[in-house]
Amino acid sequence: MTSLVRIERHGDIALIEIDRPPVNALSAALRRELLAALRETNAAADVRAVVLACAGRTFIAGADITEFDAPAADVRTADLCDALDAFQKPVVAALHGTALGGGFEVAMACHARVIAPEGRVGLPESRIGLIPGAGGTQRAPRLAGALAALDMVATGRHIAAAEATSLGLVDEVATDLRAAAIGRARAMADSGQFARARDRTVPAIDLAQAMAGVAKRARGARAPIAAAEAVGWSMTLPFDEACARERATFAELVGGAQSRALRHMFHAERVAARLAPVDGHVPNPWPVRHVGVVGGGTMGAGIAVTLADAGLDVVLMEVSAAAIQAAEGRVRAVYDRHVASGRMSEATRGERLARIRFVTDLATLADSDLVIEAVIEELAVKQALFAQLSGLVRRDCVLASNTSRLDVNLLADQVDAPERVLGLHFFSPAHVMRLLEIVRADRTLPEVLATGLALAKRIGKQPVVAGVCNGFIGNRILAMWRRQCDFALEDGALPQEVDAAIEAYGFAMGPYAVADLAGLDLGLATRRAAAGSRDPRIRHVPIVDWICDLGRYGQKTKAGWYRHEGGQRLVDPVVTALVERASAERGITRRPVAAAEIQARVHAAMVNEGAKILAEGIAHRPSDIDVVLVHGYGYPAWRGGPMHEADELGLDVVLATVERMHAADGLGWEPAPLLREMVAAGRTFADLNRAGG
Repeated sequence: MTSLVRIERHGDIALIEIDRPPVNALSAALRRELLAALRETNAAADVRAVVLACAGRTFIAGADITEFDAPAADVRTADLCDALDAFQKPVVAALHGTALGGGFEVAMACHARVIAPEGRVGLPESRIGLIPGAGGTQRAPRLAGALAALDMVATGRHIAAAEATSLGLVDEVATDLRAAAIGRARAMADSGQFARARDRTVPAIDLAQAMAGVAKRARGARAPIAAAEAVGWSMTLPFDEACARERATFAELVGGAQSRALRHMFHAERVAARLAPVDGHVPNPWPVRHVGVVGGGTMGAGIAVTLADAGLDVVLMEVSAAAIQAAEGRVRAVYDRHVASGRMSEATRGERLARIRFVTDLATLADSDLVIEAVIEELAVKQALFAQLSGLVRRDCVLASNTSRLDVNLLADQVDAPERVLGLHFFSPAHVMRLLEIVRADRTLPEVLATGLALAKRIGKQPVVAGVCNGFIGNRILAMWRRQCDFALEDGALPQEVDAAIEAYGFAMGPYAVADLAGLDLGLATRRAAAGSRDPRIRHVPIVDWICDLGRYGQKTKAGWYRHEGGQRLVDPVVTALVERASAERGITRRPVAAAEIQARVHAAMVNEGAKILAEGIAHRPSDIDVVLVHGYGYPAWRGGPMHEADELGLDVVLATVERMHAADGLGWEPAPLLREMVAAGRTFADLNRAGG
C-alpha cells in the first residue's frame, strides 16, 4: 500500500507531506500515519523544526465523512492536535487550497500558519449538523477573538487568505508557500520563540447578544447554536475542560437526526451532480466558451450575470433598443449593489461587465456554443424563437430553455437537431439561487446533458436532472403543497397562521409572505386561462383571485395577502373576510387548524407527489427531490429534504396523513401507488437512493 505520509528533509527542517487524493481527507489510516510522523520528527535530535504540508490541489480539506458512522478509531483528530501541543520544536502549517474542519483544527494546533494567496480556511462542521471536535471552537477564538470565531463556526463559511491573515487565523500569505513555511520554521527555531494557541486568553464579548443573532439565523438548526455556545466556553473554562465539553457535544450531535439529515444532503448534492455512465462510459460535455442569452428581463439579466461571473463570454439579446437598455440597467444594478456592499471592487465590476455584450440582433448569437432563452413564459413565443435559432446557430450549439414548467419536447420539435435541446431552469434571482434544474427532453443526447452538468459546476450551481412534466420536480411539488395551505385557510386557518407554521418548520418565509414578495399577478393569466377547463370535482380555493380582483398584487401595490406599510407586514381584515367567505361558500364550518397539522399536511403533500414523480421517472432518485426542495424552495436543510424526513418519520405515518387528505380533499389526492407499495414491503426512500446510485 502506498504511504499516505512522507517525511522530506530540508537540512535541519523536516517537511511532513500528506498525500491522500483527492482532498487529503483525514481518514483513520491517514491519522495513524500522521501521528507516527509527528512522533518521529519530534523525537529526532537532528530535526530543529517541522513543516506540515500536503500534496495535490489542497491542504487537508476536512474529515472523511464516510467514517462518521463507523466505530471510534484508535487515533482521533484531537490526538493529532494534542501531539502538536506537546511538540518541543516549532511546527508550521503550509496551507493551500482549502484547510477545512479537522484539517484547519490541525493547522491551528501548529505554532504558525503560512497560506497561499488563493487558500481558504474554515470550520464548516455546522453545515453537516456538527461542531468541531478537536479543539477548533477553543483555538479559533484564541487566534481571532471570540466574535470572529463565533461567526466562523456558526456559519461554516470559508475565509479567504487575506481575511484569515487580518483576523490572526494565519500568520503570512506567500506565493512560494513551502519556501516561506520552511523559512519561518527555521527562524522560529533560531529564536526559540514559538507559542501554542491554547495558551492565549480570550477577551470577553457580549455573548448573549451574539447568541441571539445566531439563534435567529439558525431557524431551528441546532449545530450553529451549539458551536457558538462552545466558543463561549473559551472565555470561561480552562482549555482542556472546554475541549472535553466540545468533544462530548460533537459525539451527541453526530448521532442526532439533524446531522444525519445534513450528511444525507452532503451526499445527495454530490450524487445529483454526477451523470450515470452510458454503456459503461461517462459522456463527455461539449465545450462552452461563448453563451447567448435571449431575453433581458429579471431572469435573463440574472443568468447573464451568473455566466459572466464564471468567466464566460456572454451576448445578451433583446428585441429593441429600449429593451436592451433596460436589460443593461438590470445587469449594472446587480454589480452596483455588489460594489456598494463591498463584495466587489470597481475593477472586478468592470471586468465582469466587459464580458457581456448587449445586442438587439439575433444573428449576433450565430457563433454561440450555448444559447439560453429567457423570454416570456408562453409556449408559442418560445417555439418561434427556437425555430429561428435552429436556422441560425451551429448544429453543435446547445439550445436551452429557462422555462419553469413548459414541455421542452415541444421546443425541441422546432429544431433541426432536437437532440441538442434541454431545459436549464434557473431560480430567481438567477445570480443568487443555487439550484439549477436540468431538464432532460426525450431526445436529449447524454453529451448534451453532460454539458448542462458541467456548466452548472462552472457557474457554481447545484444541478438536478429532471424529466419533462408540468413544473418538472420543484414547481410540480410546490403546486401541491401550496394547495394544502389554501385548504387549511378554508378549513379555519388564516394566512398569518399558515405562514407562522411554515416558518416554525424552518422555512425562511411562509407561502403567503413569499407570494406578496413575488407578486400575486405572477401566474394570474395562467390561472384564469385554466379556470374554464378545471375539473369541477377538484377542490379549488379562489381566494388569491379574489384578492387580485381588488387590484392587490402584493408588496408592489402595498397590499396583497397582507397590508404593507413602512416595511411592516400587517394582517388585513379585508383578507380575513375573503378567507371566511371562501369557507362559507364551500359550506365548511371553520375550526382551529394547529401548526402541527399544517406542517404534516404540507410535508405529506410533498412526499406523495414526490413518490409519483419517482414512479414516472421524472426524478432519478428520492435524494434528487430533497436537493431540489432544499436549494430551490427553502426546505430546511437540517431536516434533510421531504423524502429523507419521511424515512425518519416513518412512511406508514406519512401514508396515513395522505389517506386522511384524500378522504377530505378528493380527486388529485390519491395516495401514490409507490408509497403504498413501499409501506407494504417495509422499504424506505433510502433503499431507492442506494438502488439509484
